[in-house]
Amino acid sequence: MSAQKDRIENWDEVRTAYHVARLGTLSAAAAFLEVHHATVIRHIDALEARLGTRLFQRHARGYTPTESGRDLLKVAAATEDLLAQFAGRVRGRGAEVSGELVVTAVTSASFFLTPLLAEFRKLHPDITFRVIAESRLLRLQYGEAHVALRAGATPQEPDNIVQKLGVLRMGLYAHKNFIGLNGVPKSESELAKFDIVGPEGPNNAPHNKWLAANIPDSAVVFRSNEAQGAVDAVRCGIGIGFVPRRDVIPGDGLVEVLPPREEWSANLWLVTHVDLHRTTKVQAFTEFLKRQSKYWE
Repeated sequence: MSAQKDRIENWDEVRTAYHVARLGTLSAAAAFLEVHHATVIRHIDALEARLGTRLFQRHARGYTPTESGRDLLKVAAATEDLLAQFAGRVRGRGAEVSGELVVTAVTSASFFLTPLLAEFRKLHPDITFRVIAESRLLRLQYGEAHVALRAGATPQEPDNIVQKLGVLRMGLYAHKNFIGLNGVPKSESELAKFDIVGPEGPNNAPHNKWLAANIPDSAVVFRSNEAQGAVDAVRCGIGIGFVPRRDVIPGDGLVEVLPPREEWSANLWLVTHVDLHRTTKVQAFTEFLKRQSKYWE
């Protein structure tokens, strides 16, 4: 293929493909771009023809990027952010923090993340957030998120910038109403005699790995695939379970039933991709998070 044919001259086609890859369906991309879905199809078909390769696998539930499509997603995500930054400088707005910021976090971080996002928007009201809290690790190198909060072992993905925020400390709690009816375990060995709240499915969080190794499945009476759901169950008096220690406040009825163990804690990491780390909005947000020391210890 000649150098002339290798050139991609229509940014609209690339941008359309990027949002289809990011959102997963033609209709979602069309709604986001405010164009007809036929335009989305035309852009993708034209771009695939120009590149001579398939960017997506089509199926009934939507469009899944191929390997080439994932490469395009990475390049387009970085390009769109850099173009927005450039446009801001041209308009004399380079110092402003604006636009969409996609944040992915471990579910156990969602307790304190929302108040932080609210505080950040007070400082930068032109920011709009998309928050994705799930166990799957979103791929920053493919533009699936701008900033990630991860817990546990040090993230090792190449081309990511990893900074330690602090430690996520967990404790075993029960509501006072549960304790009034059932009492409390006098030792860890007695814990299995009580109703336990735990995670749904495999979970690599240190406190949940400890729970799986030390408590039989038969003792777990409530499971949730969301950390918030498990905490809500403890607060409702269903059983004994793990709660982030920083989220327990005087008067909320929660009582720590056993002394905390260091092995229940997890390091909390702030992760960004090198391509976007120094964009205005990412820098502003990461520096803001690092200043919130009261949340990280």
